[in-house]
Amino acid sequence: MGCYQSKVKKQWLGYEDPVTLASQTAFSVSEVEALFELYKSISGSVTNDGLISKEEFLLALFKNKKKENLFANRIFDLFDANHKGVIDFGDFVRSLTVFHPNASKEDKIDFTFKLYDMDGTGFIERHEVKQMLIALLCESDMKLADETIEVILDKTFEDADVNRDGKIDRAEWQQYVSKNPSLLKIMNLPYLRDITTTFPSFIFHSEVDEIST
Repeated sequence: MGCYQSKVKKQWLGYEDPVTLASQTAFSVSEVEALFELYKSISGSVTNDGLISKEEFLLALFKNKKKENLFANRIFDLFDANHKGVIDFGDFVRSLTVFHPNASKEDKIDFTFKLYDMDGTGFIERHEVKQMLIALLCESDMKLADETIEVILDKTFEDADVNRDGKIDRAEWQQYVSKNPSLLKIMNLPYLRDITTTFPSFIFHSEVDEIST
């Protein structure tokens, strides 16, 4: 087994032992091994270099490598934790763990905070929520009038911005999401389930599905 793993490491940049990754994430060893099969499929879809580029990431998760999408770009940026411009296998598994049904609610809330905090200021500001809302609507092929979007923004900040400073800090976001758990629906990552259809080698175990329902 050790010989096999050493060969895999030579062929795949950023490869890490499934046992090690399982100990650091919510995934089981078998799930990490299945994720590696998925990773190989994605990383070789455009350029067979053993790494996932943004083009390959968008093509796999969003079925479109040409259309600019703020939401998709933000997800890629958060997966690319070290800002290398590519995602290696370790990045892939450690980032996906937050979408696992067994991942803590706190980790999911923290991820959504980072998703909306596009400027990295440590606060969520109105223009960031507006940009993300419009991106999510586009991804869902939904359209809302500008007036409706502004009403949603007004309501969001009225409820979440407790100290009325025009921005939402981490504590305020955590409190707001706790009162509005539907905001964490995004953390189910339906795109991952789409990938399981495209790449049947990756299969969610039935017990994981049961936990998520």
